[in-house]
Amino acid sequence: MSTAPSVRVGIVGLGNIGHHHADRLVDLGATLVGGLDIQADARRTFAEKYDVNTYEEKAELFEEVDAVVITTPNRFHEEYAVAALNAGLDVLLEKPLAHSLESAERIAEAAARSDGFCMVGFNNRFANPVEVFRHNYEAGRFGDITHVEANYVRRRGIPGRGSWFTSKDIAGGGALIDIGVHAIDLALYFLDFPDVVEVSGVTRSEFGDKDDYTFVQMWGDDIGPDGFDVDDSASAFIRTDEGTTISLEVAWATNRPTNDEFFLRGTDGGARFDRASQELQFYEGGVGGGNHLSTVDVETQTNDTHKSEQKIFLDAVAAGEHPQRNTVEQALSVQRVIDAIYRSSESGHAVRLDTVETTPTN
Repeated sequence: MSTAPSVRVGIVGLGNIGHHHADRLVDLGATLVGGLDIQADARRTFAEKYDVNTYEEKAELFEEVDAVVITTPNRFHEEYAVAALNAGLDVLLEKPLAHSLESAERIAEAAARSDGFCMVGFNNRFANPVEVFRHNYEAGRFGDITHVEANYVRRRGIPGRGSWFTSKDIAGGGALIDIGVHAIDLALYFLDFPDVVEVSGVTRSEFGDKDDYTFVQMWGDDIGPDGFDVDDSASAFIRTDEGTTISLEVAWATNRPTNDEFFLRGTDGGARFDRASQELQFYEGGVGGGNHLSTVDVETQTNDTHKSEQKIFLDAVAAGEHPQRNTVEQALSVQRVIDAIYRSSESGHAVRLDTVETTPTN
């Protein structure tokens, strides 16, 4: 049973994802105190829907709560996360950690000196198939995982051009920092977050800045190519200090089938996880009765990953304990990889990370 009712929570950023989080907080029994947004229409809609107070100034909300969930556009993560941490509040910060590595490092520094904690919203880790894989991996079923093939590829779907998602200044990038961040995080999570030593990557803009392409999906208003200055796909190869590797394919739009599959290769077995369908398969071999190979289909219950994530967050707030999952340190590792992919693409060369100093975190 969750101890969530004792936790007073506020939402910072009252767009769609803010409502998504608020709905789940209410379902879990937390006390939703109010919301904060700079847009009057967003405040009014949120206040009417949830019957709570809304605020324009962060200090007013922060005085009323124990914790905040921050769902603003990426560029504003630092402003609100640092202020909340400096006020001693616990923070659930939507991915990515920030729009830039420098901003992410400042959030990590604030978390290190705060009495509160910061948990970062990589909700895919909480999918039941991922939990089942982790259980079997920790039990030794697959041996050592040596390579992860990580895909988060859409065929023809981009955010509305002119939205903050397609602005480098506000988002920090395009498909790579929007959905690629999930793929990188999940791949590193599968490998137990080894230190990344080298990254080689290429980012591309092949669709979003064109007039003459058909998009099967486009969410939000579209002002056309002039509202798009980010990447719509990326490819990368990542090496760690343990010799493990990750191959990454990410796209909002590309001329290939949609692919949300993760393949994990281990010394004693392997696995396939499809993020979209939530399918999980194990690949194994043996000698009993003769040499043979086997493919095991694993059935799991579908779960609401954001809700599962929030329960861990709320229970940690109520207990006054820092959660050991989705830490700032891990999110900073992901941010460093994203930054390295962009730098590698710009320079045309692989980027070494093993000389980068680690920012102290909780």
